[in-house]
Amino acid sequence: MGRPKKELTSLKLIQVNIRMTVDDYIKVSDNARTIGLSIAEYIRRKATQKSLPKKKVSPTDRRLFVELSRVGNNLNQLAKYVNSGIRDPYNIHKQLEEVKALLQFLKSNITGNDR
Repeated sequence: MGRPKKELTSLKLIQVNIRMTVDDYIKVSDNARTIGLSIAEYIRRKATQKSLPKKKVSPTDRRLFVELSRVGNNLNQLAKYVNSGIRDPYNIHKQLEEVKALLQFLKSNITGNDR
């Protein structure tokens, strides 16, 4: 018994060729590779507004992201203490803001590929 025939509407019979700049191609291919799709499937899903899979994150980046989240949680606890109205003898409020901004920058670089 052979494989069942596909319906005519589900066959990919039509080919569409497009031109793009080298920069556009690099961006599209990087985005497709990041989420584990072929370039053609990535473009097809974007053009038809179908959902894209979540970005694949390497185990190293995942561990880094978890650790950064823990640090951020500790910083939020410290910020809550500082903002509670208790006198800040060490003037850490400004330093906390700088560290939070740095953490946000690092997190965005881990997950920063545009889909």
